[in-house]
Amino acid sequence: MKGNFNALIDSDQLVLIDFSAEWCGPCKMLAPILKDVKHELGDSIKIVKIDVDKNQPLANRFQVRGVPTMMLFKKGEQLWRQSGVLQKSQIVQVVKSFM
Repeated sequence: MKGNFNALIDSDQLVLIDFSAEWCGPCKMLAPILKDVKHELGDSIKIVKIDVDKNQPLANRFQVRGVPTMMLFKKGEQLWRQSGVLQKSQIVQVVKSFM
């Protein structure tokens, strides 16, 4: 996963990573919101969900202490990070500010 992840976030495209867990209630609330974000922004963003329980080294690397935690990357650089559930409009606004 590590090599693939690096290739993913090194992209010229904006990549929103959603660190989540199966047991996490707020993560389940965030999933349809992110689907709506993807629908609105289309190909200008890639959204990837990462299960922290299945990808512990990655969660540790980015010091993910709570889920959900969203991070926005472009060309390998972390542009933004936020823990907790945000509304679609808030996420769209953040993403658009980096386009």
